[in-house]
Amino acid sequence: METGFLGVPDMDGLIFIGLALTSFCAAFITAVTGSAGGLLLLGILALVFPPSVLIPLHTVVMLGDNVSRVAILRRHVLKAALLPFFIGAALGAIAGGQIFVTLPTATLQFILGVFIIVFTWMPKIASTGSLRGRFGLIGFTATFVGIFVSAVGALVGPFVAAACTDRREVMGTFSAVMGLVHLCKMVAFGLLGVTLAPYLPLMVAMVATAAMGNLVGSRVLNHMPEHAFRQVFRVVLTGLALRILWLAAGNAGLI
Repeated sequence: METGFLGVPDMDGLIFIGLALTSFCAAFITAVTGSAGGLLLLGILALVFPPSVLIPLHTVVMLGDNVSRVAILRRHVLKAALLPFFIGAALGAIAGGQIFVTLPTATLQFILGVFIIVFTWMPKIASTGSLRGRFGLIGFTATFVGIFVSAVGALVGPFVAAACTDRREVMGTFSAVMGLVHLCKMVAFGLLGVTLAPYLPLMVAMVATAAMGNLVGSRVLNHMPEHAFRQVFRVVLTGLALRILWLAAGNAGLI
C-alpha cells in the first residue's frame, strides 16, 4: 500500500472528498426514507476498498452516522426495545461466522429478500409476540448477518416500523438499534485483530459529513406527512429486497 491523501493508504484528495460527500448523501437519504443510505454507501465504498477493509470501515462510519441521528432524535427513541435488541445483537456478533459461512450466498440472499418483503407488507406479522422477544430475535439476526453483509437496515426496518406510531419514533429507534448492530460488529472486528488506524482521517471526515446529512434530513423529516413517510419507507425497503433477490438469482446462475 502507498500512503496517500492525509496518510490514508492508496487515497487521493478527489476520492477522499467524494467519499465524504457520499457519506453526507447517504445519511440524508436514511434520515428521510428510513433506509437505503447504508446500502448506497456500501456500494460506493466497494468501488474503492477491498472486502477486508470495506466492511469494517463501513461499520465504523455507520456507527457514527447512527449516533449523530440518535442525538438529534433522542426524544423519539422507543427505549423499551433497546436492551433486548442489544442482548440479541451481542449474541449475534459472538455467533458470527460459525454457521453463516456454511450457507451458499444465493440461499442467504433469497431468504433475506423474501423476509424483508413479507414483513414490510404484512406489518401484523412483524408485530407478533412481545416487544422484547421480537427485538431480541431481530437484534441477533441482524448482527449475525451484518458481520458479512454490513448493510442490514432493510432487515431491521419492518420491525421498527411495526412497533412505532410516529415517523420520528421510527427513525430515532431505527438509528438506535442500528447503532447497536454496528457497535457489536466493531467489537467483533476488533477481537479478530482488524485495525483501521491508517483510515482514521477518512472515517472522521465521513462521520462529520454524515452528521451534517442527518441534520438536514431530520428537518425534512419533521415536515414530511406521516402517510408519505410510511409509503416511501415501504417502497424503499421493497426495492432493496427486490435487488437482493436479483443478486440471489444471479449467484444461483438463474440469470
